[in-house]
Amino acid sequence: MAEGVKLEIVSPERLLLSETVKSVTVPGVEGYFTVLGDHAPFMTTLRPGFVTVTDTANVAHVYYVRGGFADVSPEGLTLLAEEAQDIAQFDRSKIDALIAAGLTALQATNVADEQMRLQQEIDTWRNLLLEASSTASPAH
Repeated sequence: MAEGVKLEIVSPERLLLSETVKSVTVPGVEGYFTVLGDHAPFMTTLRPGFVTVTDTANVAHVYYVRGGFADVSPEGLTLLAEEAQDIAQFDRSKIDALIAAGLTALQATNVADEQMRLQQEIDTWRNLLLEASSTASPAH
């Protein structure tokens, strides 16, 4: 484990990060998980949330991801995110707008499955805002 884990965070726009790190905590669809060196291979989907990367100097760096996939392999961890950015660029107003749009759509539909889907989406965005409040470092 001394070697760490090779991490790549990729969005459609660019390769955000590619380096060997000590550990990575990732927002999986079934909850957060942490990857260290020699982790068992698996693949899962990502939910909107914050990736905490602890570098080899033991300094934590935080990134926002929205959707995508996490692939843990013998070569390392690859996060293929629909959107990925440093927490410094995290835009609360964008999430507030998504919540407002979801609430409007929720009020406009009478279809039970669509209501349930929209409510889950709204809850996810609200939880993300709560998480952002506790994740942001004092410098931001």
